[in-house]
Amino acid sequence: MQFGWLTLAHSPSPEADHTGIFEQLEQGVLAEALGFDEVWLTEHNFTGESVYCDPIPFAAALAMRTSRIRIGFAVIQMTLRHPVRLATQLSLLDNLCNGRLDVGIGRGTIFNEYEFVGYGLRSDDARERMAETLDVMTRCWTATPFEHTGTYFKVRVPELRPATVQRPHPPLWHSAASPGSFRACGERGALLMTLRLPLGQIANRLGQYREGLAAGGFDDARQTELVRKAAIWRWVYVGGSRAEAEDHLATALIETRRHMVHAREELNPGDFDVDPNLLNPWTDPHVSDEDGLRFALRSGALIGTADDVADQIAAMRDTGCGHILCQMSFGYLGHERITASMRRFAEYVIPRFR
Repeated sequence: MQFGWLTLAHSPSPEADHTGIFEQLEQGVLAEALGFDEVWLTEHNFTGESVYCDPIPFAAALAMRTSRIRIGFAVIQMTLRHPVRLATQLSLLDNLCNGRLDVGIGRGTIFNEYEFVGYGLRSDDARERMAETLDVMTRCWTATPFEHTGTYFKVRVPELRPATVQRPHPPLWHSAASPGSFRACGERGALLMTLRLPLGQIANRLGQYREGLAAGGFDDARQTELVRKAAIWRWVYVGGSRAEAEDHLATALIETRRHMVHAREELNPGDFDVDPNLLNPWTDPHVSDEDGLRFALRSGALIGTADDVADQIAAMRDTGCGHILCQMSFGYLGHERITASMRRFAEYVIPRFR
């Protein structure tokens, strides 16, 4: 199995940002030393929800301090970026990390409308804007010279420099949530990442992905390879005991939830409403913290001792999962607890699945 280390670390205040950024850097370097396969960086703006905010320059710093581990984004908020600038930045980054870059793409947050507003946008046309951004970015890497006239962008690029190390460009990972999006990703042969799917849904969703791959004309070997690579997100905390792990993670998640709910209530514009079909007990602000936490721990966490966590991973493996994005960095957990959990995971859990 593959194990990616993922961070979505909140910083509680501007005064804590500097320390938090360097703790994130230390944790990313440690992930390589401990044998994780990838580091995955998230993106959020304005509230400390991702302490480094922009993952691209942070990834460049990480690239200079590592040599083996792949560096990925989960995900780049495509709607907030100019495609030619983004293609150029990612090309440079692919050079700096010597071809270790993975690019997860998404239209942008579905809950934090204030992030769009901060860039002078709204989310109403985010899907269409993302599609054009992706098209322009990809063609910048693969066409010379390149011209484009579309709804959102009109550009003429003589030649994108520097060229990427990986050809024709770094791997692109698509985020999927709804059943239809799993099949659609398969039909395109896209690398797949998804959120905290409950255990009982994993086999079904991967089956839909494989159905799409078959419909797209991919042979059995390619289907098997892509399904094995499909990445499923989990919160992960390995403690000295089950009770200790549950207590530490529960406290961190409650603080995380309160931070997110408060930011959305305070900063989202009054005319914005989240599609109720996209809510679950963890993300729905009308659900109590206790019930939201209970849902989160039951459906999206690997938690307990190393033996507990290994058993939970084995259950995921038995559904067909071969790749887990392990969110082990939480803003309210504390640097020492995070690194201790990482060390336990690397020493006692990873070797059981190699």
